[in-house]
Amino acid sequence: MKYMLQFREDADEQSKHKDPAQQEAYFGGWGAYIGSIAQAGVMVSGEGLLSPDTAKTLRIENGSRQISDGPFADITDIKEMLSGYVIIDVHDLDAALEWAAKAPCVTAGSVEVRPVLPQPSA
Repeated sequence: MKYMLQFREDADEQSKHKDPAQQEAYFGGWGAYIGSIAQAGVMVSGEGLLSPDTAKTLRIENGSRQISDGPFADITDIKEMLSGYVIIDVHDLDAALEWAAKAPCVTAGSVEVRPVLPQPSA
């Protein structure tokens, strides 16, 4: 079964990838984690995301596009921001939770584990 692991980091953790003194450790931890998922043969896809200040939110109101800067929620009101995701294909939820528990952000953020909607049979 496929699961999406959504990685959420607090602002302090997300800022580490911009700090030259912390970049090597930050990206090294993520590289090792993603590498272990790929090496285990359970990785389907995944991407890291740029910081929320690069996001746009689109709504259609009365047939008109409304575009705002940033994520849906006010950044000052949220403690954790989506920083990336991985789709894995494992036997069950317990296996997905085991992979989530190894994510570098799990102690300075969280990992949401959500089943992927199965594709309809042809």
